[in-house]
Amino acid sequence: MIARTPAPPYYAVIFTSIRTEGDNDYTITADKMVELAQLQEGYLGIESARNDIGITVSYWKDLEAIKQWKMQLDHTEAREKGRITWYQQFKVRISKVERDYGFEK
Repeated sequence: MIARTPAPPYYAVIFTSIRTEGDNDYTITADKMVELAQLQEGYLGIESARNDIGITVSYWKDLEAIKQWKMQLDHTEAREKGRITWYQQFKVRISKVERDYGFEK
């Protein structure tokens, strides 16, 4: 599902990853992180896809909201488990969305 974001400007956190073998509770934790992110002030939405490379884009009102999400305790613990267990490699990019447009039938 495509996130319904407000009119720009807002921010996107782009998380690109290559997983290790096996689930190792990844799916449970990922679902929990989405639920927790939705409760964070400034959260606007999320989109995610995975094949060989996983890409998750979360949308935020401002940089302060992103900082608060990064500092959230459960998210901090999940990031550490990701480094140890779930990911071979990942990259985080934070971008300001200045313009968006789309199409819907």
